[in-house]
Amino acid sequence: NNALKTTALLGLLTGLLLLLGGGLGGRGGMTIALVFAALMNLGAYWFSDKIVLAMYGAKALSEAEAPRLSQMVRNFTQRAGMPMPRLYLIPTETPNAFATGRSPDHAAVAVTQGILRILDEEELEGVLAHELAHVRNRDTLTMAIAATLAGAIMWIANMLRWGAFLGMSRSDDDEGGGGILGLIVMAIIAPIAAMLIQMAISRTREFQADASGASLTKKPWALANALEKLEQASRIVPMNASPATAHLFIVNPLRGGSFVNWFSTHPPIEARVARLRAMRIY
Repeated sequence: NNALKTTALLGLLTGLLLLLGGGLGGRGGMTIALVFAALMNLGAYWFSDKIVLAMYGAKALSEAEAPRLSQMVRNFTQRAGMPMPRLYLIPTETPNAFATGRSPDHAAVAVTQGILRILDEEELEGVLAHELAHVRNRDTLTMAIAATLAGAIMWIANMLRWGAFLGMSRSDDDEGGGGILGLIVMAIIAPIAAMLIQMAISRTREFQADASGASLTKKPWALANALEKLEQASRIVPMNASPATAHLFIVNPLRGGSFVNWFSTHPPIEARVARLRAMRIY
C-alpha cells in the first residue's frame, strides 16, 4: 500500500531527526529538533507554493487567457469532486509540469510553454490528470514535509559534525553517546539516509499519481505517450531547475533518464510507462 509506505518513510525521517537531535544534546536536543522541524514544516505548509512558483517565474493564467487548458482542468476537477486549482504558465520551452499547494483548496498547477506545444490533447489531459492526482492525494504537502525534514536533518548533522570536531558534543562517558567518533559517523550517514528516504517517498508518490491520473482519464496510454515525449525532450533540453524542487515535476527536470535509481526523485520512465501500458481501465 503506497499510503502505508509513505507514512513509514516519513516516520523514518522523523526518527533520524530525533536521533541526530539526541546526539547533539540528549533529550534537550531531541526536543529542540522536534520544535525546529515543526517550525520548518509550518513554514512549508503555508509558503511552499508561493516560493516555488516565484522561483520559476510562473505567471497566473485566467480562464480567458487559457480557455482550453482551463476547460480540461475543470472537467477533471468536476469528475473528481475537487476544487478548481489556480493555473500558472512557466516561461520556458522545456516541456514539464508540476502541482503545488498545501491542500486541494489551496492548490496550483503549473505548465511550461514547451509542454503546451509538444503534447496533443489526450497527452496533455494525461499530464493534467496526473498533477491533479498529486493534489487529491495531498502529495504536494507530503513532499514539502519530507523535503523540510530532510533539510532539517542535514542542517542538524552539519552542526553535529562541527560540534564533534570542536569537542562540544556529549561526553564519551554519556550513556548511549557512542563517543565523538560515533557522532561523526552518525552525522555523515544520517543526511545520506535522509536523502534516500526522501527520494523513495517521491518515487512512490509518482507511481501512485500515474495510476490515479490514468484512472481519471480512462486513457493510461495517453499519459504513457506523454511521459515518453517529455523524457526525450528533457534529454535534449534539461530545465534550469533547482535540485530542491526537482521532485515536483512530472519528469525529472535535471536530466532525462534516472541516474542510479536510489538517488533519483523519479522512477525510471520505462517502469512508469510499462505500468501504465499494463493498466486495464473499465
